[in-house]
Amino acid sequence: MKTFAVIGLGRFGTSLAITLCRMGHEVLAIDEDEKKVEEIIEFVTHAVQADAKDEQALKELDIKNFDAVIVSVGKEASIWVTVMLKEMGVKKVIAKAQTELHGKVLSRVGADKVVFPERDMGERVARALVSDNIMEQITLSPEHSIIEMIAPPKFIGKTLQDIALGREFGVTVLAIRRGKEILISPNAKTEIIEGDLLVIIGRNEQLEKMEKLMNE
Repeated sequence: MKTFAVIGLGRFGTSLAITLCRMGHEVLAIDEDEKKVEEIIEFVTHAVQADAKDEQALKELDIKNFDAVIVSVGKEASIWVTVMLKEMGVKKVIAKAQTELHGKVLSRVGADKVVFPERDMGERVARALVSDNIMEQITLSPEHSIIEMIAPPKFIGKTLQDIALGREFGVTVLAIRRGKEILISPNAKTEIIEGDLLVIIGRNEQLEKMEKLMNE
């Protein structure tokens, strides 16, 4: 079990805090809006009303002892809070950015990881709208992603060696979900059957190229 503090209870911060708690981790939710704190208190380990820009208030919460602190507040406030948390000795600060420039500034001032929830969600929805096969996508970095794709009809009855995704597109099949069974690191002779979900990793441009071909 890990310990997380989530500062800022907007849609992203609230969803993240509740999800982390459901996964079995200890979560402290922080916001200066009393109503938001009251709405989340029964779904997380602890929830407190506090001004994230108040250094003394954060010290009293032993913020530096958490495994990670997620900063999910407005642009200017997030920069100030990130700097303050790193100066306080927080081991890992994860900050939400609204734009690429905002993200660069957060990285420069000490954020260990910067996330772009609005951008990433937009990309995931766009992919889902244009592809009948893509079920899920996880963005690993600006260049790489993992997708879960329904095996198209042209793959059925063929082996991974036959479809040659590595040779054709430079992507790798990490696993195959077959009903309740998960085939981890399937070998080249594994035959694809109807209903299989292929879990594939690769560079975004290669994945997009593959998806486009699948939809033709």
